[in-house]
Amino acid sequence: MQKGPAMAVPTKTDSHGYGGYKGSRSPVAEAFRVLRTNLQFAAVDKDLKVILVTSPSPNEGKSTIVEYLAQTISQTGKKVMVLDGDLISPTLHLYFGIPNQRGLSNLIVGDADFTVFTRLKEYPNLSVITTGPIPPNSSELLGSARMKHLMDRLREEYDVVIMDSPPILPATDAVVASSLADGVILVVQAGRTRSGEVHHAQEMLEAAHANLLGVVLNRARRGVNDYYDTRTYGAYSTEPAKPEEAPAQS
Repeated sequence: MQKGPAMAVPTKTDSHGYGGYKGSRSPVAEAFRVLRTNLQFAAVDKDLKVILVTSPSPNEGKSTIVEYLAQTISQTGKKVMVLDGDLISPTLHLYFGIPNQRGLSNLIVGDADFTVFTRLKEYPNLSVITTGPIPPNSSELLGSARMKHLMDRLREEYDVVIMDSPPILPATDAVVASSLADGVILVVQAGRTRSGEVHHAQEMLEAAHANLLGVVLNRARRGVNDYYDTRTYGAYSTEPAKPEEAPAQS
């Protein structure tokens, strides 16, 4: 497994979501363009159509990373699908302001067709599949043959699929879902996530033969890489000129 570096540092933005971000020259927009560029370099010698985004523990900002990264990639003209695979505590429907009555869980059990996705008006190249009803057996659904079939179809119809998942340490879902992805981004919160949690999460991904693309440091300030042992797991920050703290989301 590649123990890649952190590829961007989200910094403070005054409004969450689309407002103030689209076409922005703000530090947060620039940070995500850096992340997008590094993912493009990572895809030079390998297929990188499905990207899983997770974190060691809850509330470290993974879903925010999914939202902004999807918007940033879609602005290049690529057809992007956001898939909310956090079948335990979903939030992406709230971030995008769309309903969640039906979604991924319905698709997996055969209770809905492929039209459950939502295409976003402000981002014509960006579509979202929410979780739908929360199932009692989330890891089994993510590891099912129907889920694999769904991912195969998404690979055919979209340029990039970005999948949110539950945190790694509290549940097995992220490790199961990593087998569906070409690469994994691990989101940690600077100054909050313990290095032992990061190492444990990496070990679990390594045992699952996942391809770790890198670590994204959320809520990072200048000098935050002093907190993380960069020699051990390669975390570093790519900072805008005047980095500020950013709000962490789930």
